[in-house]
Order: sequence, then C-alpha cells, then structure tokens
Amino acid sequence: MNRRQLGTTGYDVTAVGLGTWNIGGDWGDVSAEEGRDTVRTALDAGVDFIDTADVYGDGFSEQRIAEVLDEREVRDEVTVATKAGRRLDPHTAERYNYENLAEHVDRSREFLGVDTLELLQLHCPPTDAYYQPETFDALAQLKEEGKVDHCGVSVERVEEALKAIEYPEVETVQIIFNMFRQRPAELFFEEAKRRSIGVIVRVPLASGLLTGKLSRDMEFPENDHRNFNIEGEAFDRGETFAGLPVDAGFDAVDELSGYVPERMTMAQMALRWILDHDAVSTVIPGSTNPEHVRANAAVSEMAPLSNQVHGAVRDIYEEYVFEDVHHRW
Repeated sequence: MNRRQLGTTGYDVTAVGLGTWNIGGDWGDVSAEEGRDTVRTALDAGVDFIDTADVYGDGFSEQRIAEVLDEREVRDEVTVATKAGRRLDPHTAERYNYENLAEHVDRSREFLGVDTLELLQLHCPPTDAYYQPETFDALAQLKEEGKVDHCGVSVERVEEALKAIEYPEVETVQIIFNMFRQRPAELFFEEAKRRSIGVIVRVPLASGLLTGKLSRDMEFPENDHRNFNIEGEAFDRGETFAGLPVDAGFDAVDELSGYVPERMTMAQMALRWILDHDAVSTVIPGSTNPEHVRANAAVSEMAPLSNQVHGAVRDIYEEYVFEDVHHRW
C-alpha cells in the first residue's frame, strides 16, 4: 500500500487507514468479535493507521483495537490515533483544560494498553476552545509528561482548522472532506501544505451515500446516527450525510454513478478522489464489512482519476451540493 508522511509527526502511514467509529457505536449494534474482526481485516489488507476515540462506545473501540494489536504482536508496526473531549458533560469550551484532558488521556492509555498515546486529537471542541491558549498549553504539558507523543485536532469547520494550526502543538488536523464537502481543498489545504500539517480525512463516503449502495427508502436502526441525527439532534449535522439534505444527496449520487471508472466501485472512486489531493496524508473510511474494508484499502494503489472525472465531480457538486453545504462548514 502507498504511504504518506503524517505531517511532522515522523509517522509514515498508509494512505488508506481505518476509522473505527463504526465499531464503537452510533452505527447500530456491533459485537466485540465483529469489532476485532474489522481490525484484523484491515491489518491483513496492509492498513497500519487506525483512528479511534474515547467516546466510541465509551472505550469499546479502543479496547478492541488493543486486543487485536496484542494478539497480532504488531504494536510497533501500527500507528493508533485517538481523540478526547467529547465525553465532557457539559461539552463546553472552558472544560477543555489540563485537568479534564489528563483524566481522559489516562483512561485511553489504559484502554489502549500503552504508556504514551502516539497521537492525541482534541475531538471537535466548541469553536471558542480554539481561542483558548490554555487548551493548547494543556496539550504541551501532556507531551512534556510523556503521556502523549504528538497532538492534533479533529474539527467541524474549516475556520477551526485554520485557527488550530496557529498553535505549535498541533501537528495534524482531522477534517471532513469528500465529494460533498469540498471547501477544505481551498485555503485550508494550501495552509496545511505550507505548514507541513498532517491531514486526516474522515467521513469520506458521506455516511454511506457515496458508496452508491443506499436507497432512498432505506430505514436505519434507532441507534444509528443516520436515523437520529439527520437534523443535528445529537451532534453536528455535518457528521451525518456530510450535512447534505438526503434527497439532494441521492440526486447527486445518481449523477455521479455515470462517471465511475471501470474496475472501480463508487466508493472506491470517492476515496480515490480524496487521495488525488496531495495535501491529504491519510483517509479513514470505516466499515465492519470485511469485503468493504479490503476494497477500501485497495484504493491506495489505484490510478488517479482523470481530469474529466474531477471536472464532473465539481460540476455535480456545484449543481446539487454547493448551496446547502459549502459555506456551512
């Protein structure tokens, strides 16, 4: 699998990683063995970058990852990034302080079975947190104490990313970027390249819309965010279907289907489109379906999309997506 540098962390990671939100919750029920099998399948496919968070199943995801890494004895070969902050209740900017973050970090160290977290990311803090230097001072202190090797942020909005990379502690930014969320490719990617910031792309398939496998009449389980967060009832609306109204999303997918290259699925086209942007360090699709995990990993070695396909994607974005999404995130 092709590899890319993750900013200034020194980690050389696979261009396609594994996101494990699906393992931890908000996507329907997943058993512990299904979670472990997902990680095993990704490792077998060559993936060596895994992203998780303390809030994914309240530690369930972190624990399943640790079990498989121990089982395979590959801890030195795999980079694990986790996130902290979303367990704060209330989830307010002022609570992103050293005391709270240190508590969360200690818990993740225990669940992941490590003394030092390789990459700790603030987990989509409220916007005001990016204007609190003490929040980033807390990250620096955690590094000094040896509890964290490298730090980054996971953001909802482009402006949050641009503010975050002003702090020297921030070496990576995790952001939503896909065919339906194209704004990061403008100013943010330019600044990320200029500052050697690692870019981790999440929600690459727009909650499954860009797989081409969903149908307009599909019903999701009650504990699936595609059921309970359509309007942002539980967390930021942009995390579900990339914030796009579902009908508009299906209309756009119908148009995109005519441009899928031979020997590619729509999901693979969507992932390849992301990797065609050289500012991207790694993309982290999530799935508990072994076939999908393997197909996602294979995208790393596929040829770039043609200029014609890139042009068509932009045209479809402007016709079906831009008005609803572009300036909101």
